[in-house]
Amino acid sequence: MVRAKSDPDPIQDYCIADNRSPQPFFINGKPCIDPNQASSSHFVTSALSKPGNTKTNRYGYNATLTNTVNLPGLNTLGLTLARIDIAGNGLYPPHSHPRASEVTTCLKGILLVGFVDTSNRLFTQQLKPGESFVFPRGLIHFIYNIDSLGPAMTLSGLSSQNPGTQIASLATFTSNPPIPDFIMKKAFQISDSDLAKIRKNLAD
Repeated sequence: MVRAKSDPDPIQDYCIADNRSPQPFFINGKPCIDPNQASSSHFVTSALSKPGNTKTNRYGYNATLTNTVNLPGLNTLGLTLARIDIAGNGLYPPHSHPRASEVTTCLKGILLVGFVDTSNRLFTQQLKPGESFVFPRGLIHFIYNIDSLGPAMTLSGLSSQNPGTQIASLATFTSNPPIPDFIMKKAFQISDSDLAKIRKNLAD
C-alpha cells in the first residue's frame, strides 16, 4: 500500500507568502511575511476570472491555477484551485498529481472524465454542468470535452498548494535525458520505428 502525506497543517491563522526573489533560505513552501502586514488583498485573486488560451498546446486545453504568487494568502493552507478550459473535442490528457487529490466540477459543456486505479480498473463518468467527480491522489486521470464545437470549463479543487502535474505520455516519451530505447521498446512492446515516431509526434 502506497501512503502519501498531505501538506502539513498550519500552526497559525495564515502565512502570507513572501514572494521576494531570490529567497535567502529554502523551506517546504514559502516563508511568511510579518502577520501585521496582512491585508484583505492577500486573500483574493481574479486569476481564474478569464478563459485560458486553449490553442497553446496540441490537446486543446488550458489550466489556470491559483498559487502563492497570485493568491499569497493560500500559503500553508494545503489547497489549490484550477480553472480548466477545454476546446471542442479538446483533451486534458492522462496525467497525475503526485501530491494531491482533485475534485472537478463541470461548469460549462459536457465532459467525459475518468481515472485508472492501481488494479488497472477504469472509472469513467459523463459530467453535465453542476456535476462533480473526484480523482484520488496520484492516480492517472483525464478530462475530455465531448462536444466537437462548443468549449467546456471546469473548476477543480486540489488538496495541496503545489499538487504537481505529470502528463503520462510526455513524462514517458519526452523525458530529458530520454529513457533508454531498449527500456521503452520492452515496456511498450514497440519497434525502433514506432518509438521514433511517437517521440517525434510528442516533441513537435
